[in-house]
Amino acid sequence: MQISRLVPRFRSFSISIFSIFALFVAANLNDTFFVPIAIAKTTVKRASSVSLPADLPTSGDARIDEIIVRASDRFGVDPRLLHHVIWQESKYQTATKSHAGAQGLMQLMPATAVRFDCRNASDPESNVAAGTRYLRLLLERFEGDVSLALAAYNAGEGNVDKYAGIPPFSETQHYVKSITGRYGSKYHPLLTPEEARINFGLGEEIAQAN
Repeated sequence: MQISRLVPRFRSFSISIFSIFALFVAANLNDTFFVPIAIAKTTVKRASSVSLPADLPTSGDARIDEIIVRASDRFGVDPRLLHHVIWQESKYQTATKSHAGAQGLMQLMPATAVRFDCRNASDPESNVAAGTRYLRLLLERFEGDVSLALAAYNAGEGNVDKYAGIPPFSETQHYVKSITGRYGSKYHPLLTPEEARINFGLGEEIAQAN
């Protein structure tokens, strides 16, 4: 009789222990499943911090794409043109260095880097900012003529002046033809950054980021 009375009590005790253990496991499983989800949401938010036009080319690297569009907004240069220049120059390889000494995404020569305050041509942000400033200057000098601006970027302003147009160098002629063919226009409007932002379809948050 005493043993039979103990059995229910033992079963109740066992159920209580099992319940506590189950709650402990459930709590730990919740931590395991929900922490990565929170991190994933944060990552997505960071990746989409700057909205980009749907027709904009991509480097395949979100950070480089954002650097390009910020430089575009800052200096009033179409980001599509910048993408095509960078692809032609370096194929988006940040550490590329030519036999002539040009470096980085926009293949800046040492003298050009110094001229446009680029202290580290291997740094993507500094390189693109300096290259975009130079391209903007060339577009202004040649009154929005994309072909002449590109020729000067590739062969130097002096050679464009010397030949009164695109120099007769096969490399430069191929360079200009390739980029203008992909860009689809031989004229670039000379706009203020505010005007360019509207014309090129850039979001207002890009200006705030700059």
